Amino acid sequence: MTNFHRAAIILCSACSLAAAASDVQQDAADLDRKVDQVFAAYNKPDTPGCALGIVRDGEFIYKKAYGTASLELGVPLTTQAVFYMGSVSKQFTAASVVLAAEQGYLSLDDDVRKYVPELPSYGKTITLRQMLHHTSGFRDILGLLLLAGRNFEDIHPTSELLDLLSRQKALNYVPGDEFLYSNTNFFLMSVVIRRATGKPLSQFADENIFKPLGMTHTRFYDDHTVVVPGRVPAYEPLPAGGFRIDWSTNFDKIGDGGLMSSVDDLLEWDRNFYANKLGKGTLLKEIETRGVLNNGKQIEYALGLFISTYRGLPIEEHGGALFGYRTELLRFPQQKFSVITLCNVGTSNPGRLSYQIADLYLGGQLSSEPPAFAAPGVDLQPFVGWYRNLDSRSVLQISASNGSLEAFGTQFKPRDATHFFAISGPEIAFDRQLNSGMRLTLDFKDSAPQIFERYEPLKASAENFAQYVGEYTSAELQASYRFAVKDTKLTLTTNWQDPAVLEPIVFDEFQGPFGTSIVFHRDAAGHLTGCDLFAGRVRNIAFTKTTPTSTK
Repeated sequence: MTNFHRAAIILCSACSLAAAASDVQQDAADLDRKVDQVFAAYNKPDTPGCALGIVRDGEFIYKKAYGTASLELGVPLTTQAVFYMGSVSKQFTAASVVLAAEQGYLSLDDDVRKYVPELPSYGKTITLRQMLHHTSGFRDILGLLLLAGRNFEDIHPTSELLDLLSRQKALNYVPGDEFLYSNTNFFLMSVVIRRATGKPLSQFADENIFKPLGMTHTRFYDDHTVVVPGRVPAYEPLPAGGFRIDWSTNFDKIGDGGLMSSVDDLLEWDRNFYANKLGKGTLLKEIETRGVLNNGKQIEYALGLFISTYRGLPIEEHGGALFGYRTELLRFPQQKFSVITLCNVGTSNPGRLSYQIADLYLGGQLSSEPPAFAAPGVDLQPFVGWYRNLDSRSVLQISASNGSLEAFGTQFKPRDATHFFAISGPEIAFDRQLNSGMRLTLDFKDSAPQIFERYEPLKASAENFAQYVGEYTSAELQASYRFAVKDTKLTLTTNWQDPAVLEPIVFDEFQGPFGTSIVFHRDAAGHLTGCDLFAGRVRNIAFTKTTPTSTK
């Protein structure tokens, strides 16, 4: 081969490599543009937005911030911005409990009352492990605060919250029987850590997680007087345009939430899911092990993480939401690919945004979505109407459009004449009862099947409502509820809150704000004696009627 031929071959090879590199650069630039399109709604100088980190093999392959950190100061978001993480905090609380167990301070199978004897004994042992899996049965502390008429934005010392929990006369269910997400579980872990180790959760996590991983801008916010460099406020849009502030520097409750962190810091946490550098080596196995119910059913919730699949690939994820903050950590462990999305506007949906990013980068490895088909000849109208669950007292409206049923903002496609499914979601099965009419069964992966029976909403008048007027008190909530008739409607007032209108469901049962249901009860003579309150993660709070009040 002549020198000329060798030179020609080398030149051609160099040209091919240059062309390949150019193609890679073009592909990367095209992906970057597509990612920016996903976040286009936030990429404006006069709106709050989101900070994004896309991670592969332990390194950022793209990171960017969209929108404004502070509308007041006109400061743009960056990936160093510090956000309130909401329930993403739970995996860090769980990790702290596991590391404390490694150090001999506690066992995950300990009875929680070993550390928090203020809690009532409900006749069943409730273990720390059950609490970390949300299978304890504890009523939700945030729901209890709300139902008690206490302002979220106030300071709530641990002693106040423990007093509230100590007054609860019952659990939502037998420990281990169900999965029902409850912030009480992880708030109590902050108490357990302090009493078992002698250190507050904020200090224990800093010494055992944040400092070892180099997470220099991450902390548990348990002191409302502390300065947090780089912290961003959160916002909600106003109907007429613009935004209102929606955050609180007073809210310093931790365990279930309270973590402050940034996209850049969370990279270090993501890396540890492969390096496993913390503690003695048991951390990842523990927090990635899914819970098991008393009946042997395995749930998707592990310890502060949902372990599931997305379009055929295993995932680990958790989101967070409080005030106007919305956050999501999404990990594809087999692909060593993660998406970190932190937003400071309450209308954002970082979970959906993160999955859209995964679709862009992992499209070739993801299975196709199930076909959105409608089984031929299915008449949807017989299923339309209102349904109620006799256990949780929650209500559900079923509507129909475009060949699908809709409930709680989710579309259900017909699989056959009586079975309907949602993409990556629950399923609904209908059956007609001989005496009680139509019934539906709502089946989620982690929860026990929920049975709802159809009802016709009660048509009532102000005269009918007058019998419920009066004051009702709850020792469990230390709250008084005042029922009155105003503008022909039954209203409920507690503390300083504005009166809320109640809608009749059936006789002696009303639907209130925040998804609450109020069920009045009577004595043998038919006289009203009190009511019970249900609200999703809080079931069966008892109120006793005390004194009547006049209608207005």
